[in-house]
Amino acid sequence: MKTIIEPFRIKSVEPIQFTTREERIKILEEAHYNLFLVHSDHVLIDLLTDSGTSAMSSRQWAGIMQGDESYAGSPSFFRFEHAVRSITQMPFIIPTHQGRAAEKIIFSILGGKGKYFISNTLFDTTRANIEYSGATGIDLVCEEGKHPLIPAPFKGNMDVAKLEKTIEEIGAEHIPLVIVTVTNNSGGGQPVSMQNIKEVREVCKAYNIPMFIDACRFAENAYFIKQRELGYADKSIQEIACEMFSYADGCTMSAKKDAFANIGGFLALHNEALATECRNLLIITEGFPTYGGMAGRDLEAIAIGLEEVMDEHYLHYRVRSMEYLTEKLTNAGVPVMQPAGGHAVYLDAKSFLPHIPSSAYPGQALACALFIEGGVRSVEIGSLMFGKYDNDKQLIPATLELVRLAIPRRVYTQSHIDYVAEVIIEVFQNRNTITGLRIVEEAPLLRHFTAKLATLS
Repeated sequence: MKTIIEPFRIKSVEPIQFTTREERIKILEEAHYNLFLVHSDHVLIDLLTDSGTSAMSSRQWAGIMQGDESYAGSPSFFRFEHAVRSITQMPFIIPTHQGRAAEKIIFSILGGKGKYFISNTLFDTTRANIEYSGATGIDLVCEEGKHPLIPAPFKGNMDVAKLEKTIEEIGAEHIPLVIVTVTNNSGGGQPVSMQNIKEVREVCKAYNIPMFIDACRFAENAYFIKQRELGYADKSIQEIACEMFSYADGCTMSAKKDAFANIGGFLALHNEALATECRNLLIITEGFPTYGGMAGRDLEAIAIGLEEVMDEHYLHYRVRSMEYLTEKLTNAGVPVMQPAGGHAVYLDAKSFLPHIPSSAYPGQALACALFIEGGVRSVEIGSLMFGKYDNDKQLIPATLELVRLAIPRRVYTQSHIDYVAEVIIEVFQNRNTITGLRIVEEAPLLRHFTAKLATLS
């Protein structure tokens, strides 16, 4: 394999702040062992999220200067609307300031006590908005998706047999939506096959349940389909994306991912009556329907980003970069999600730290160790993020204990990634010295954002 070449030139840079190990230990203690509470100035390589952290292109920055800030009917909105429609083929496009705002609107309308939303895997804000409405979220990822270290081409797929069984048990009238998340973020950034999307659609159609796509990383998912699924090798990314969306009744998207934007998102729908309800709620919470909580400049940046992300040279570089880090870690014996996902590399904390039980949050302990060792900020996707309590206040652990290293788009070079690999391998070699954590303070929803933790002696 030849060296991975970034398909862009760098025109502007910002400095990285360096700290010592001793300084990072103190920083982490003051942040109560929660990396969300660490100031970004104290982070050397920031892999906390790929959301809103991308480097925008010169075309996007030029578009920002052309952004029209009219309150109603801005031409920037119509360019944004055209870009979204050209991919989703959906007539009703509702801008929001980010993806979770779109989720808040749709689940406020369709959710409520006694309702159930089924998905391959719901991410944190999606589940939180569902639960905040009083409804329940159910994850039905395929069996392959439950085994991080065993490769399979489409580990993000939904278990279609379990979907049908669950609908029969709950009753279709209690299920307002089935949601397919592409790629499956909580499940290791793993893709969903077109065949699986079609099969889920057929089940939903049989039971008269709408199917939505959580489209944050639609282009990365389309690229995996092109590479791995029979019959798609000669299709363009846009053709594959259009087919994916053709099976859906609607979608939500955070444009902070695959549109390279620093802010923004949208709802796209076929149902006019539902779109009217969503717009009415949008006006109360977000703003007028032609800006939806965004500035005109952001609408311009998203419209351009949605075009740029479907460039196959970029997508090849993006996916190959994840494979590169995964291969380096695998060769060193580090337990890492197989195969590589589209936007992040996921460490299997359960295998990495077998001496730390789920009740002591091995993923968070590992994330803290990576920060101390090399100033690398990652995020736990395990029992801190998704754990629940039973009636006796005992932890119900998450299915997987992962640490996600989300790579911002067009930000870091190969040497940065080599450094990250060196840090992870160093931590792995000294893994027996890592101890677990306990929660000192937590919020009722999305606790991982603000929780305070302490070490276990």
